[in-house]
Amino acid sequence: MTDRMLHAALGRMTSGISPAALALAWMDWSLHLAQSPGKWARLCDKALRKAGRFGDYAARAAAGPAAPCIQPLPQDRRFDGAAWQQWPFNVIQQGFLLNQQWWHNVTTGIGGVAPHHEQVVSFVARQLLDMMSPVNFVATNPEVLQATVQQGGMNVAKGLAHVADDWWRLLTDRPPAGADDFVPGRQVAATPGRVVLRNRLMELIQYAPATADVHAEPVLIVPAWIMKYYILDLSPHNSLVNYLVGRGHTVFMISWHNPGEADRDLGMDDYLRLGVLAALDAVNAIVPDRRVNAVGYCLGGTLLAIAAAYLAGRRDERLQSLTLFAAQTDFTEPGELSLFIDDSELDLLEDIMWRQGYLQTRQMAGAFQLLRSNDLVWSRIVNDYLLGQRQPMNDLMAWNADATRMPYRMHGEYLRRLFLKNDLFEGRYRIDGRPVALADIRAPLFVVATESDHVAPWKSVYKINLVADADVTFVLTSGGHNAGIVSEPGHGGRHYRRARRSDGDTYVAPDDWLAATPARDGSWWPAWADWLEAGSTGRTAPPAPGAALGPAPGRYVLER
Repeated sequence: MTDRMLHAALGRMTSGISPAALALAWMDWSLHLAQSPGKWARLCDKALRKAGRFGDYAARAAAGPAAPCIQPLPQDRRFDGAAWQQWPFNVIQQGFLLNQQWWHNVTTGIGGVAPHHEQVVSFVARQLLDMMSPVNFVATNPEVLQATVQQGGMNVAKGLAHVADDWWRLLTDRPPAGADDFVPGRQVAATPGRVVLRNRLMELIQYAPATADVHAEPVLIVPAWIMKYYILDLSPHNSLVNYLVGRGHTVFMISWHNPGEADRDLGMDDYLRLGVLAALDAVNAIVPDRRVNAVGYCLGGTLLAIAAAYLAGRRDERLQSLTLFAAQTDFTEPGELSLFIDDSELDLLEDIMWRQGYLQTRQMAGAFQLLRSNDLVWSRIVNDYLLGQRQPMNDLMAWNADATRMPYRMHGEYLRRLFLKNDLFEGRYRIDGRPVALADIRAPLFVVATESDHVAPWKSVYKINLVADADVTFVLTSGGHNAGIVSEPGHGGRHYRRARRSDGDTYVAPDDWLAATPARDGSWWPAWADWLEAGSTGRTAPPAPGAALGPAPGRYVLER
């Protein structure tokens, strides 16, 4: 008890980061670096070479336009502006990029360092360097200097007002500026429907038909419980629910309860039974004698895969098909999220949740923001506080700010059983004392991954092909974890790749699959809808709606 209280207090001070985990990573790296004279020699050589390149570039840049000696990484757009190509700011940014590259060499490629520790040290070094980027300071950012001169310092005054407003919102637990313009049931989550089931963990929404007849098999969507469901029912023009209803599908959606301290003992089995299985029973009651097209997104997709394997093991054939959006079933390569997942981190996190009963929204949001600190932290600070320019709020940003809590027991089980031990993929995950096996799933799968996903990397999602003994259609779409899924027809600049592997086909490695599968322009939504409809047994009159417990979007989506 004493240890847990101490750890919980420590975790609140460190925002959930384990000092022991950082110390272990640093010691592993530093001790191995200390006994690697060859690495020291190579680093010294690189430092001298970079100093020579930088000196040559600085001399040429002082005399006039000069070709850069180093290019930013493809995803780094901090120095794209024309002002950064002018002296002396071109010299400043080139020096920073060379220094950043050298520190990457320092923190990686050292024999004997555990891969996880190398990843942690490299990540921390990158965060510290990004903090000191010339973009973040008035004196070294030409765009901020120019705005300050042109506006007579009014940009700084506006920035200070934004700082005060953000602090007030933080202290009073209010949403970010502009989020009030996107209220569920009005501007977002506005597809007509009714709540037809409510239990302590979720509400089930049945959406009203938009066509005279509908496809016989209904669609049940299981969203992630880490955020609100309406990522899939945003504004009418980019709502996946609205799109499916418009194509003649009967759609049901789970809306998860936002847990509080009283829900601390809800576990993964509760999310399975009170969530997916309860929703499936309700859909079967409303649309009897029809199999169901089940869809899962992110954590909801992982839970749906568990449910599908559980049902298959019981010879329950109610699922017509299984669609997974950016959902992992193997967790050996979870991307940079693994930075926050080891025994030390989980022990501290569990003690924080034990004290609170849940994981706070800010603690979860902070971890995701660190993974993309340039886009989600520093660029916002520069725009809002130095340039005094608020980025206009949109529906996706408002949804992203509408986070949920995570129950103590469930989140601990999820991280330990799936992320840390990989029990599901390796056949050790048990329900009712019996293991569930993904290989038991026989329903055809449609699996969607996104190219720049930092939560569920596409090669990790692709591993479903290693265990699935079913027909698998795999789609890789442009965009990230959210924007790649919310990819409505007509959204410019989108593309996707699609290929099918029939049961019995040999396995194709992900890089080979990528090379052999051509990109197609446009949204993947129509291809998926066509796939669903190809498996339909025909069209019929819309089913009678279930007993109404209230209009969509229901109560739970409004819980904060």
